[in-house]
Amino acid sequence: MIVEDTSGRVRLATSAACLLVLAASASAGLPLRVANDTQLRLALRRPRAGTLISIAPGNYRGGIYVRGAAGTEREPIVIEGRDPNRPPVFHGGAQALHLSDCSYVTLRHLVVKGFPRNGINVDDGGTYKTPAHHITIEFVAFLDTGPRGNLDELKMSGVDRFAVRNCRFEGWGGSAIDMVGCHHGVVEDCRFTGKRGFSQANAVQMKGGTTNVLVQTSFFEKAGQRAINLGGSTGLRYFRPKLDDYEAKDITVAGNRFVGGMAPIAWVTAHGGHVHHNTIYNPDAFVLRILQENAHVRQLKPCHDGLFEHNLIVCTGRLREVVNIGPKTAPQTFTFRHNAWYLLGRPPRPRLPAAETDGVYRVDPKLKGPGTAEMKVTSTDPRLKGIGAGAYEPPKKR
Repeated sequence: MIVEDTSGRVRLATSAACLLVLAASASAGLPLRVANDTQLRLALRRPRAGTLISIAPGNYRGGIYVRGAAGTEREPIVIEGRDPNRPPVFHGGAQALHLSDCSYVTLRHLVVKGFPRNGINVDDGGTYKTPAHHITIEFVAFLDTGPRGNLDELKMSGVDRFAVRNCRFEGWGGSAIDMVGCHHGVVEDCRFTGKRGFSQANAVQMKGGTTNVLVQTSFFEKAGQRAINLGGSTGLRYFRPKLDDYEAKDITVAGNRFVGGMAPIAWVTAHGGHVHHNTIYNPDAFVLRILQENAHVRQLKPCHDGLFEHNLIVCTGRLREVVNIGPKTAPQTFTFRHNAWYLLGRPPRPRLPAAETDGVYRVDPKLKGPGTAEMKVTSTDPRLKGIGAGAYEPPKKR
């Protein structure tokens, strides 16, 4: 609530008065409408199940910490920009928002810009056996985080049953999305764009015991050293809920479009992983990498048993190597099946660590809109049927 004093200057009402107004709105089942930093922080002090915090357009300072906020399946806690066409902009402070040990919380229609540490941080509060869960982040723009070093736009540690959808990520230091010990989640319909001056290690990194995550129907443009990192290198005490023999397991990457970047796909100390029906266009160095980067190799099995199938790979320029294989891995356990390779300036059949079944070579897909999010195959050659992002059918939502 804003009031004017007799001199005409605007001053904020006392915290107690604001709390009364917000409490009255909540008890009446109305959205909590906030329009400045003080009101927003008061609204986030003790949000209850079913609370909807509606944030007016404008600029808001970061450094917001929320712990233990618990909605329910029927009554989630929603924090959203009031006008999707003019979302509130969070800027200033080390990071915009930190959700710790929360459940059934949705963030939507926000802009997170220019933070030197992380953009948004979601974690389990250090309680590994009780993860944060049912977190939804949608229609959020993450811009210019870092710019260099291990600084992430969306950092998630110990989060289960989550969804990140329809978000935009531009310019970051470490990862656009960094997951440590996250399970049963989806990243979909997002856009990841690298920018000059940012170190951009990964677009999406899934490590530290992360399992059962689907990355689908997204666009990656010059999205760093590795657009998708299936695995990584995690200190043993940070694995969630406990150390197993892999960094990542049961990861699916499907229906995405990749343009440029050093390597679209990297398996790193991973157990399996299914990469299928993607379109990969002109990577700078490698199509995919198989690596073992965690120094604790005695506890972790060699990277093994990935499946790469029904992908379309188009390279019209220089490529250092199709598959980059690091030491102490098990590349012979990988499966390659029914991919289409259009590699100009290289042998038509790529050198792979295992023999490919039913591969398609040197068939021009005649891409429409090459290098864009809308690129698609226009060739009518039947050998390309069912291959690439355009042929992907997302699983039905339950």
